Amino acid sequence: MKLIKEFKEFAVKGNMIDIAIGVIIGTAFNKVVNVLVKEVLMPPLSYMTEGANWENKKIILREAVNLEGASKIEEIAIGYGKLIEAGVDFLVIAFTVFVVVKLMNSLKKKAEDPKDVKVVTPKNIELMNKTNELLEQQNAFLQKLLIKDNK
Repeated sequence: MKLIKEFKEFAVKGNMIDIAIGVIIGTAFNKVVNVLVKEVLMPPLSYMTEGANWENKKIILREAVNLEGASKIEEIAIGYGKLIEAGVDFLVIAFTVFVVVKLMNSLKKKAEDPKDVKVVTPKNIELMNKTNELLEQQNAFLQKLLIKDNK
């Protein structure tokens, strides 16, 4: 029973929900990137290389051989075309994540700026800003008192 109770607390805190949302969005994003790479980026690259299909590009180390009365000897090849596609996938994902993180950071900075009236500042930031202002006023007042006492 204790294990079930701990699991419920874990799930309710949002960790499990955040992870599930991340996995679902990541899966959908992966499909978008696959289509973007295979249907948008690779065709122009293939066109520039006179119709080469990058997925099937390979360096053949040993040709396949069909001997009469013997078993077939399989081809041995290094498939670098799929590596190129995976590299393009990675670059698209990395750039997209970079742009999203950059956007989120700029939105976060705007939200945390108490002087920005366009964006609602979270309560904890407002309270910290007010506390900072009061401390600055108190320090200025104490400095004036010290100056008067020294005269």
